[in-house]
Amino acid sequence: MADLANISAEVVRTFLAKGLTLGTAESLTGGMIAASVAGVSGASAVLMGGVVSYDARVKHQLLGVEQTVIDTVGVVSEPCAKQMAQGARAALKVDVAVSATGIAGPTGGTPETPVGTVFIGAAWAAMLAVPFTILTNSLKGDNMGYYLGLFNCTICLPQIVAALIGGAILKYICA
Repeated sequence: MADLANISAEVVRTFLAKGLTLGTAESLTGGMIAASVAGVSGASAVLMGGVVSYDARVKHQLLGVEQTVIDTVGVVSEPCAKQMAQGARAALKVDVAVSATGIAGPTGGTPETPVGTVFIGAAWAAMLAVPFTILTNSLKGDNMGYYLGLFNCTICLPQIVAALIGGAILKYICA
């Protein structure tokens, strides 16, 4: 948890220095990204809110994910992550929004989208939306969802900071 606390503190420092606000749209992580940022002193000037969109209806009705995306490629997909980030940015009226959607398991996976697949998106003014992290992780065990969510947050937050300070946007595939 110390690493996540340090990463979250860096996100808050970077956003404060740049005068930016942050919002989240989370499915798989269930609010964990927002909670990790909210735990940092000064976060109230940065974090405006988050949407936990576990259900496809919330993704569609609140975040504006197109029904055709949900019906064709599904909620665990790059287009869905992109639209979730765009929708959160608009709904929360923030400078930057991040999204996370995936399958924590132990059930729900398919051969095409196995348990552990995660898509993370981000949207900000310079880049209307870009899904930038794709994870396939083979974590096993009863607490898989928790650890996958924690791993997801740990990967997502430095990506936001890197993108905002001009760093490279990375793609991870962890097997």
